Amino acid sequence: MRTFNFAAGPAMLPPEVVQRVRAELPDGQRGGMSVLELPFTGRGFREIAAAAQRDLGELLGVPPHYRILFMHGGASAQFAAVPLNLAGPLDKADYIETGHWARKAVREAGRYCDARVAASGAAEGFTRVPMQDEWRLSADAAYCHITTNETANGLEYHWTPDTGGVPLVADMSSNFLAGPIDVSRYGLIYAAAQKNIGTAGLAIVIVRADLLDRRQCAAPSVLNYSVQAASDSMYNTPPIFAVYVAGLVFDWLKRQGGLTAMARINRRKSARLYDAIDRSGGFYRCPVARADRSRVNVCFTVAEGRLEAEFLRQAEEEGLLNLKGHSAVGGIRASLYNAMPEEGVAALADFMQHFAARYG
Repeated sequence: MRTFNFAAGPAMLPPEVVQRVRAELPDGQRGGMSVLELPFTGRGFREIAAAAQRDLGELLGVPPHYRILFMHGGASAQFAAVPLNLAGPLDKADYIETGHWARKAVREAGRYCDARVAASGAAEGFTRVPMQDEWRLSADAAYCHITTNETANGLEYHWTPDTGGVPLVADMSSNFLAGPIDVSRYGLIYAAAQKNIGTAGLAIVIVRADLLDRRQCAAPSVLNYSVQAASDSMYNTPPIFAVYVAGLVFDWLKRQGGLTAMARINRRKSARLYDAIDRSGGFYRCPVARADRSRVNVCFTVAEGRLEAEFLRQAEEEGLLNLKGHSAVGGIRASLYNAMPEEGVAALADFMQHFAARYG
């Protein structure tokens, strides 16, 4: 029986990438050294990092006046790094609160600047993205922060906000590389690796060059964008293995046809699951507004709450793993990142139909 890992992160990797890691790990034709042993100052790792940067830049069409950084700590470190790099203690920063992770980001930022919630979906249980005419932005804000996909709540921006002259900052951890991105619309993008990029421990930061030297930057050197850019992300020992795996994933994405091809596949995958939910006659329910449903984290509940544990138990017996929702939200969550094959989504949709027929 084949198993499918629907975990939200660390998530499944493309099988081809796993096989390549297995084949290359002993030495990978690097003078008898494993990638786990490479000194970060040596030629071997520098070539790995340069290729990863180049391939990511090609995938996204990153403009030349942006820098790609490989940083430690995942997205949670960036919750602090963003205000420390872009704002002073008295500067305003606008945050759009769309769910669990946006709320964590604004709370962390409030330790370092005047972080303000310019719009929130909390009153409606984070079931939709507030439209931009509901936002109350500050013209003098240092930046405006959004979370483009709420991993725990299952909602996603399908549009890019216009914040005028205020830099738009985006946490894209869970939908990064799920489709094309117009990088030029953003001042800064960051994403944790363990969802759609590779293994845990790495954060990708893409930052516009003019934001590298904000006058009141108080970030420690390891989180300082300017310092990391000047040293090609090697101010200190980078997460070498995570960068290596990310580079393999970028190469794999190019061979799949790039991000336009991935966007088509991801639309098909999520549409299949949402169709199974919507055709269940109310047995399953997705609380998110249809226009804001996530392509990559499909969150839903079973109408009879007592059946949720049974659903998860039987799903695991069928090889459908890690479907339990985030602890802060509950319910069921199927994460459909790029590595999840359409075969896995079809297996889950079929299981859902059979489970509903039996218990509905």
